[in-house]
Amino acid sequence: MLATFMQGVDTTIANVALPHMQGSLSAAQDQIAWVVTSYIVAAAIMTPLTGWLAGRFGIKYVFLFSVIGFTIASALCGAATSLTQLVIYRLLQGVCGAALVPLSQAVLFQINPPERHAKAMAVWGMGVILGPIIGPALGGYLTDYYNWRWVFYINLPVGVLASIGIFMFIRESRHGHREPFDFFGFATLSLGIGSLQMMLDRGELKDWFGSLEICIEAIIAALGFYLFVIHTWTATVRSFLNRDLMKDANCVIGTLLMFLVGMPLYGTMTLLPTMLQDLMNYPVVTTGLVTAPRGVGTMLAMFVVARLVGKVDIRLIILTGLAVTAAALWQMTGFSMQMGMGPIITSGLLQGFGLGFVFTPLSTVTFSTLPRNILTQGTAIFSLMRNVGGSIGISIVEALLAENTQVVHSRLVEHLRPDNPLAQAPYLAAPYSLSVPTGIAALNAEATRQAAMVAYIDDFKLMMLIVILSAPLLFLLRKPPARIAGAAAASHAAAE
Repeated sequence: MLATFMQGVDTTIANVALPHMQGSLSAAQDQIAWVVTSYIVAAAIMTPLTGWLAGRFGIKYVFLFSVIGFTIASALCGAATSLTQLVIYRLLQGVCGAALVPLSQAVLFQINPPERHAKAMAVWGMGVILGPIIGPALGGYLTDYYNWRWVFYINLPVGVLASIGIFMFIRESRHGHREPFDFFGFATLSLGIGSLQMMLDRGELKDWFGSLEICIEAIIAALGFYLFVIHTWTATVRSFLNRDLMKDANCVIGTLLMFLVGMPLYGTMTLLPTMLQDLMNYPVVTTGLVTAPRGVGTMLAMFVVARLVGKVDIRLIILTGLAVTAAALWQMTGFSMQMGMGPIITSGLLQGFGLGFVFTPLSTVTFSTLPRNILTQGTAIFSLMRNVGGSIGISIVEALLAENTQVVHSRLVEHLRPDNPLAQAPYLAAPYSLSVPTGIAALNAEATRQAAMVAYIDDFKLMMLIVILSAPLLFLLRKPPARIAGAAAASHAAAE
């Protein structure tokens, strides 16, 4: 639980401190996004390896190594003196953190008899939610009263305590057999994901396909994914991705839905802190406090879902969650720099509530018809696609934010000329008159702020459309067997 809580906190705690990191490390906004995306991509690439590593070396030692590695990487992140160092250490953090959630679940399944699995998962699930809830507020407090480096140092005591607990209390165990490792499949998948992320992150900076670098990265990404698909489909021996996963409709559709939902999930977490601090001049602690209700909304949704699962069609529950999430994003398209905290808190609470209606029921229906012998790999791919979706979502919204800010700014300043009668109005007297340099600079700065606000709203509109367009996929899901829904209901009841 400590290891999972640490990983959950680290997913959100760094977002609030991004503007402070940006200033301390002299980085541009598109560059500082690497602090988030590097962690997500590394975790995404390593997540499918968790099952194989646990079978090869044992759950205890892989779990222990992951926690120790995550703790050391956190210390290195806090001590980083440049953006390059921070991104490298975040990559290491992602590599080590990828196994924490899957292995914590595996340990709970091992140490509890089958009749207690539902209760164990419910308690574990409620604990996982605490991480994202505490993360923003804790990150804001540490950054404001100490330093942004403490958002990483805070992991050290938790990591040490978790390592001692794993070493002393978890017994060594293996999955029963050591499967051969499909290096070619892993390499092509990693190559595809890594190149795609590089293309998305650097596209705006390099003018997209007008740059040779972006063209090369796009070709490598396409080639990597092509080779991975062909190899997986034609391999005569065991492939990195079990082909039986592709034959299960619920698994395929559920994983695709999680990929799409991951975009607004991570995209909003990245956009809101920079918008609040850069455009609305919120202190970092206040930023953390007004973004925390999103996690509270998720927790409240768990109690409501507990009474619905097993009694209402699980697909209808997911649809309700998507509708509430879309409504929250629609509310966010009405944001302005004159608003108070109310709309930010209510939209965050509403969005968290909607996402709480999606995650647990979607996990239940995705694996309801999957054979148990490939369940571990299915959960790993499910987590992988959520992380990849989030990584791609962050890159898209950051790229569109930079581009749309420039486009809107150019339109706003078209008529801000000295020969424009409005420019001679009394309210544009010095120091805001266009006849003096300070007036030109002041008006340009305000035009940039307004253009950035419009660009943020455009991003929120895009994420709302993604949620709406993903809803029809629910019609392709099959209703899970009654025993699965009953187990899920028992799990939520135990949590409540």
